[in-house]
Amino acid sequence: MANQIRVRAGILEEMIRHAQREREIECCGLLAGRDGIISHIFPTKNALASATSYEIPPQELFQLFRRLREEGLQHLGQFHSHLRTENFPSATDIAQAYYPDQPYFIVSPGPDAPRPVRAFLISDGNVQELKIEIATVL
Repeated sequence: MANQIRVRAGILEEMIRHAQREREIECCGLLAGRDGIISHIFPTKNALASATSYEIPPQELFQLFRRLREEGLQHLGQFHSHLRTENFPSATDIAQAYYPDQPYFIVSPGPDAPRPVRAFLISDGNVQELKIEIATVL
């Protein structure tokens, strides 16, 4: 994967809105699309109901992967929020990065966040920030 990820207009705003709705716990979800462009967002429940960590419920994850296959979509990333810390991968995020070839988007829902959504590749403990490019054509 290059140093950037392409995202359809509106997806970043949907991530921010989801994070703002979940003011007490980290929000989370999957991202999908085709041809390397994220065009679909699937907000999920945080099974941990925690302000500092997240987990997509296994049954919900299973159902989402089935839906992606049925709709001909590719799993292209995941997202979660950091309520009170910088939107950079935490030690827990790095340790639990199970998709090394897909970006992890981290959302800062606060109004003063300089970059409210950031994306990272996380592989073998290494973190690489990606440039988010808004895709204008799908």
